[in-house]
Amino acid sequence: MRAQPSVEIGTEWGIVSARQAGRDLSKEVGFSNVDQARIATAISELARNIHLYAENGIIGLEVVEQGISKGVKIVASDEGPGIENLGEAMTDGYSSSNGLGAGLPGVKRLMDEFDIETEPGKGTVITAIKWLR
Repeated sequence: MRAQPSVEIGTEWGIVSARQAGRDLSKEVGFSNVDQARIATAISELARNIHLYAENGIIGLEVVEQGISKGVKIVASDEGPGIENLGEAMTDGYSSSNGLGAGLPGVKRLMDEFDIETEPGKGTVITAIKWLR
């Protein structure tokens, strides 16, 4: 397996690159086409949030193992404004950017594990894992 990619997010091209890197990595791990699409969609949402709210950040991708289980771990990190009201941000339909409001709750549904660390004025780190079934 190749080295795990980190993709800088600062432009629309960064979003596209991160999405493709996630699809490629999930295919290498052995995920079905459906789960590859889920992982790519989650990455796309996280990368778009970085681009919209923090302007710059990183999507890190990693193969993880737990016992005999294998998965793909996504770490989206930025040093942007942080998420002021995490409860609202995790509510279906909520959007602070006139978007669809599917972002973070959608990512949580697409993945098996989901964690957010955020501090207003300091930035956000979101970690999500999809396990191979």
